[in-house]
Amino acid sequence: MKKVLFVLVAIFALMQLYHPAKNISGGVSANAIERHYNVPQNVGTLLRTSCYDCHSNNTKYPWYNNIQPVALWLNSHINDGKRHLNFDEFDTYPAEKKIKKLQEIAKTVEKDEMPLSSYTLIHGDARLSTENKKVLIDWATALSKAQ
Repeated sequence: MKKVLFVLVAIFALMQLYHPAKNISGGVSANAIERHYNVPQNVGTLLRTSCYDCHSNNTKYPWYNNIQPVALWLNSHINDGKRHLNFDEFDTYPAEKKIKKLQEIAKTVEKDEMPLSSYTLIHGDARLSTENKKVLIDWATALSKAQ
């Protein structure tokens, strides 16, 4: 039993030596949604607070990101989120994809699918009130129709 415990502790310690690349860019991308579309200040604040950690090129990492295997899990989650929607690369999407993504924003917020409950459990400020949901839904819907 001691050998098994020793091996597990050794594996855990060795895992701490690996750190995936962080999702932090130098500034606002030239393709960021706010550079090309009307993103009112209140909407921008909601997006930064509730969406950008997983859906942009700039993540604000929590302290526990320095512990493996948590860092690997977070990195995977961020990459998956960016694969689905990246607000910093929004203007690179074809017109049809932009419309679809805006419609998906409205739909997922309305159905309480975003932000994820696993995210809001730790990031309480990312929870969207009924009023905030309406603001995001109305903005995304209006912008999708304007395309």
